[in-house]
Amino acid sequence: MRKKELFKTVLDYFQQTMSDTETELDYGTTFQLLVAVVLSAQCTDKRVNLITPKLFEDYPTAETMALATPKVIFEYIKSVSYPNNKAKHLVGLAQMLVEKFNGQVPSTLEELTLLPGVGRKTANVVQAVAFGKAALAVDTHVFRVSHRLALVPPTCTTPYSVEMALKRYIPENKVAAAHYWLLLHGRYVCKARRPLCDKCGINHLCHSKDRLFTAPQ
Repeated sequence: MRKKELFKTVLDYFQQTMSDTETELDYGTTFQLLVAVVLSAQCTDKRVNLITPKLFEDYPTAETMALATPKVIFEYIKSVSYPNNKAKHLVGLAQMLVEKFNGQVPSTLEELTLLPGVGRKTANVVQAVAFGKAALAVDTHVFRVSHRLALVPPTCTTPYSVEMALKRYIPENKVAAAHYWLLLHGRYVCKARRPLCDKCGINHLCHSKDRLFTAPQ
């Protein structure tokens, strides 16, 4: 099967079996989305959604969070992974937003990645969800599914190389949706351990049913 045909088959399947999707993180504003995505690194969305209501109630904006200390923020987020670092990042990014961006979350990759704790993956999620851009964040689920379905070659060993390879064949107007289709397929069906192959309508395309792929950290 040619690469274009493979991508069309996979994307058509996802579009037919999944609704238009968005992040499973709960948020009310772009700033809160950014905070939630930072907190979700190496942590489940479910866990993040348990702690953000109180955090957002007390610190709903960049301006309010910029006045807090990492020690105070830590108490709100201590049940997530790496809470010490994330508390420092959240206060730091809030302060930079106030000082450099008038309290508003910027929309470009270059500006977003200036913020403490914001890497390319986080920036791509914010660009796609908040600003509707054709950005594709590669997390461990997207990385794994892309390899198992041979959407990307084995030489793609980094999240960035997978991102670039996927965007070569995904139509621009489907890039943001494709990220969530691949992510949710990996999260709930094509799991790292014990994938639910019997529930996958495209398992005949899987090139690596007996191998596990995980994205390098």
